[in-house]
Parts: sequence; structure tokens; C-alpha cells
Amino acid sequence: RAAPGEPRIGFASGLECDMATNLVGQPLARQQVVKGVREFLENGKPEKPLVMSFHGSTGTGKTYVSSMLVRYLFQGGLQSPYVHQFSPIVHFPHAEQVEQYKENLKRWIQGNLTNCGRSAFLFDEMDKMHPGLIDVIIPFLGPSWVVYGTNYRKAIFIFISNAGGEQINEMTLDLWRARKDREEISLQDLEPAISKAVFENPQSGFWKSGIINEHLIDFIVPFLPLKRHHVKQCVVSELVQQGLEVRPGVVQEVADSIPYFPEEEKIFSSTGCKTVASRISFFF
Repeated sequence: RAAPGEPRIGFASGLECDMATNLVGQPLARQQVVKGVREFLENGKPEKPLVMSFHGSTGTGKTYVSSMLVRYLFQGGLQSPYVHQFSPIVHFPHAEQVEQYKENLKRWIQGNLTNCGRSAFLFDEMDKMHPGLIDVIIPFLGPSWVVYGTNYRKAIFIFISNAGGEQINEMTLDLWRARKDREEISLQDLEPAISKAVFENPQSGFWKSGIINEHLIDFIVPFLPLKRHHVKQCVVSELVQQGLEVRPGVVQEVADSIPYFPEEEKIFSSTGCKTVASRISFFF
């Protein structure tokens, strides 16, 4: 058995299969996440923690992937004592208390890493994070051997953000218009646009952040907008999960009830697969 907080061996292949089966329409994200995690876990002495930043619009699978990841890494998944989630709206709501939040966040991360070096920290809605706040965690992200007297290089940090989503959608749409299939889109196509949107935006939690200047993010993971056939796949798996009969008519109706963009062509779902689960009840 793995020690507490130590990942189960062979888990990367399991994660890869699970993502291939259950993550709809995100070839780039799948590739980046599996590559990042596999390399990181195979390295007995990593130089620095694994730091990934997930970007894309609502309902494209960012939270889904982060929970899938921790489910494979830690017994109990999100409920594991070694997995810590932060949401700006819940944990850091008041702009005037940023200094206090910085202190709390630094102490919290330090305390948890002292407790177990192999911990995961998920930061939701980075686009709503007060600028400057996240920089207190810089010492934990870099390659320093010893931070505050402890070695923290086995930790995993995941930042999740809708920022960059519009740019990703725009580019996917442009490529679609240029007859380029979304499966052909490469990271190189998207990275500059994401970086600009996320890291140069004064509203973003990464605004002027040392995390960017010091290149502490190992993997930028883009989540593409989903097409109608992807939404149908989401409907099918949701029906199966709810123990309901998969009727083609229902699948079609649920998929048709979701808004698509652009206005004329209606190619991509405006909400990804976000509202699929709640809509199914209307058709039964």
C-alpha cells in the first residue's frame, strides 16, 4: 500500500484511460495533464512542485479534470486530508483584507506541506482572485531546495480559471472557419492568446504576478469549447449515471435546449456541458 499522500503506482495509465473515456472533447488538456503528472510522479526527486494552470470557458471540464486527478492521486479524492481547495469567493471575499489573507494562505500552505509534502492545492476561479494575493505562494512553487526549513517539491498546485476562455473560443472558431478541425489545434496555436488574456489583464489574479515572470507554471492547459456532438456525449453519460434509459430522442432534445454560439452558425455550446445534468429532469 502507498504511504499516506503517496500516489498509487501505475495510476497515470488509469488516469489516462479514465480521461480518454470520460473527458469529452479535450484532446489537448488530456495530453498536457497526463504528460505533466506522469513525468512528475516518475521523478523521485523533482526540482520543483508540479504547477498547472487550467483555462477555458464554463462547462468545458476544468473542475472535472482536477477532481479526476486528485481521485487518482489521493485516496478519498477531494475529501482527502492532503487535498486543499481554495475559492476566492469563499476564502478571500473582501478586498480590504488582502494582507490578512496573504498571511493566512502562506501559513495554511506551509502547515499542510510540513504535515505532508505530497499534497495538492487547487485554486478555483483564479480570475476572481485579488491581484497580488497569490504571490505569497511563490516561495512554495519554485525550485528552492529548502523553503522555510522544509522541502516542498513533491506538491501539486492547480490553478483553474475562466480567463483566456474567450480567446480560446475565438481561436477555435477562427480555425473552424478556416476548415481546421478542432482536433488539429495545437498548444502553440493557443498559448500566446491565453497568456495575453490571463497574465496581462489587470482584473486577473495573475496580474503582474511573479508566478508568471519567474516562469513557475509548468503546464498551461487549454480547454476548448464543445460542439453539439460533445454535448450529446455528456447527456448520454449523465443519463447512464442517473440510471435512466438512453433514448436518442431525449439526447437530441437536451442537446438542442442548450445555447450555442456564434449566433448564426450555432457551432459551440455557450455553457459547455455545465447545465446538462439539471436539464435532463425536464425531459423525464
